[in-house]
Amino acid sequence: HVQLVESGGGSVQVGGSLNLSCVASPGYSYSTYCMAWFRQVPGQEREGIVNIDSDGRADYAESVKGRFTISKDSAKNTLYLQMTSLKPSDSGLYSCALLPGTHDGLPTLSKVGYVHWGQGTQVTVS
Repeated sequence: HVQLVESGGGSVQVGGSLNLSCVASPGYSYSTYCMAWFRQVPGQEREGIVNIDSDGRADYAESVKGRFTISKDSAKNTLYLQMTSLKPSDSGLYSCALLPGTHDGLPTLSKVGYVHWGQGTQVTVS
């Protein structure tokens, strides 16, 4: 069973930056997969922020385009999220997730198909 552990969250001022990490252990051997970052705010649905597939193709939510950058290091089984120019609306619990297989045909940035989830790391922008 793959475990995902996020880190890097915290409190930051408006306009600041944070770098999130998500480590998968043990490593996974899916040849095709998609990993993503989701954000949840109390009382709201979990929202897909960005994903990246095994070919390195990424989809970003409009709200974070140009400010957030997703990357992965397959050798380290680690997913990253660089967050810049942070706004109060970026606050929330950020969770990473893993979808074994292809996300082609699934709604963009939907949580459908993601079977492995981390506990999340809190980001607060004020």
